[in-house]
Amino acid sequence: MNQLSFDRELRLLTPSHFNHVFSQSVRVGSPYITFVFRNNHVDHPRLGFAIAKKQVKRAHERNRLKRVIREDFRLRQNQIPAVDIIVMARTAAVALDNKEIRTILDKLWQRLLSGQKNKN
Repeated sequence: MNQLSFDRELRLLTPSHFNHVFSQSVRVGSPYITFVFRNNHVDHPRLGFAIAKKQVKRAHERNRLKRVIREDFRLRQNQIPAVDIIVMARTAAVALDNKEIRTILDKLWQRLLSGQKNKN
């Protein structure tokens, strides 16, 4: 993927995709956001969201979190190995502004990358 887009092929779309990741996953997390990931069979990373209404009550808050995370993923997709990633958020993430969310994401991406190097 040389272009920086977020096409359909970069998304986890079906319940079977999500079940595949959850079945044998590795987790990296913070008190706000957690990445659940697993190697995939395609040559690029894919992203999915599991942000529960129970954790983030209002739709506009869930949408803002997803928008910021999706944009960060879009800009980093060339640096991320071929893994399927599911993003989960906790209630405390709503209180963060976008800059703080991006700072947390930066740390999580680094931990994901170091976790992948240790696995190989």
